[in-house]
Amino acid sequence: MSDDAIKTAAEALEASALPRKVDVHTTDPADLDGLPATMSAKPVDQKSPAEWAYQRLVLYIKKFEEHLDAEHEVAMGMTGGDVGVMRIEGMGFFDPDILTFYGSDMSGARTQLIQHVSQLNVMLRALPKAPEEETARRIGFRLSEEMERDTGEA
Repeated sequence: MSDDAIKTAAEALEASALPRKVDVHTTDPADLDGLPATMSAKPVDQKSPAEWAYQRLVLYIKKFEEHLDAEHEVAMGMTGGDVGVMRIEGMGFFDPDILTFYGSDMSGARTQLIQHVSQLNVMLRALPKAPEEETARRIGFRLSEEMERDTGEA
């Protein structure tokens, strides 16, 4: 059924500025349960590609962590060569188009990935928590809290 409703210019402009997200799953969905107010407060066309990619990745990481047990943490597998897996310990962006991931590799070596938004390709993985850690770290929740505090102003 098509939507043949007539929209005002303001309604059409508003609809074009709202982010759209679609996911289809064969198992339990990892739905993002709507966007936080901080993501909707600033129109998408006023965000840099880096800021907008960062905000969406934070949501995906947080939702991924919600499905992990107490013995696992989020990590990301990297593509392009044999670079392995990075345990995500931090994430940021540098306007207008750079994302950076901070963490450690499987040997414990300090690791940082700097990536242009046009090359963004992240695979989230569940890894057992580090044996020396009492509880699994949840970077997605920390990133989400920081994003809620940040108004986007420098």
